[in-house]
Amino acid sequence: MAGGSKKVVFAAGAANLGIAVAKFVGAALTGSSAMFAEGVHSLVDTSNQGLLLLGMKRSQKPADARHPFGYSREIYFWSFVVAVLLFGAGGAVAIYEGIHKLHAPEAIESPLVNYVILIVAIALELGSFLVALKEFRAVTGGRHWWTAVREAKDPVLYTVLFEDTAALVGLVVALVGLGLAHLLDMPALDGVASIVIGAVLIVASLILARETMGLIIGEAALPGVLADVERLIRAGEGVEQVRDINSVHLGPHDIVVTAAVDFNDGLSAGDVERSIAAMTAAVMAAQADVKRVYLAPVSLAASHSSIAR
Repeated sequence: MAGGSKKVVFAAGAANLGIAVAKFVGAALTGSSAMFAEGVHSLVDTSNQGLLLLGMKRSQKPADARHPFGYSREIYFWSFVVAVLLFGAGGAVAIYEGIHKLHAPEAIESPLVNYVILIVAIALELGSFLVALKEFRAVTGGRHWWTAVREAKDPVLYTVLFEDTAALVGLVVALVGLGLAHLLDMPALDGVASIVIGAVLIVASLILARETMGLIIGEAALPGVLADVERLIRAGEGVEQVRDINSVHLGPHDIVVTAAVDFNDGLSAGDVERSIAAMTAAVMAAQADVKRVYLAPVSLAASHSSIAR
């Protein structure tokens, strides 16, 4: 999974870096604000890929005394930073440039240069998008894309997918805005296109921030995973009942599971210990993402009796 995520990030980063350089050259040659906004967008996206790679690397650091559960959640933090940058450095700058262009419209010079750059950029961005989409579908199966995003525990894949989607939309908007500004001799339309690009980036960043915030706060494992874990615990030696089973994702592939387990009163302390060890091993073998299992032996009969009194 991590290898697939890295492949997606590297593909997006390489495409965005080349596109950013081409867009800034085109903006300098033609004076297009939409092209400049797209250049900023691609530069921000390139920086974002670097931050995602940083987060992926830091999330793999081993646990230590200060962070006994490890650093898995760092990928969630850096994904949130990416969402904020997409809003601040991408959307805000694009809208500012568009407003400035509306107040002081300038004729587009050498529009053919922009057309060529935008068409090449669309082709490169489409290639990056297809890589991200293929990996996303491989991970999420046949689920609806929105359901898959809401349930996803690895923010890297959907962050890159959202970035590439916003980039493709922005490129098409820039191409249409530039074409209309040129054909109708209305340079203000180039500014309108820049504002639309900014709005697209802000919407994408807000969705990313919302989804990543849930992961930072702590989301439970998928129902199917938790149901399988509960089944394995119930099948343990001497288990009478399982209650208060909970889980939380510390990272995309780092789940903690806790549960209160009522054992048969005829089991000795040693039997209970061996049963817990066997259940823990069974759960971690069946669900590779479950890294820690904490099972607390309790007497449900005693607790019910105390409640009744």
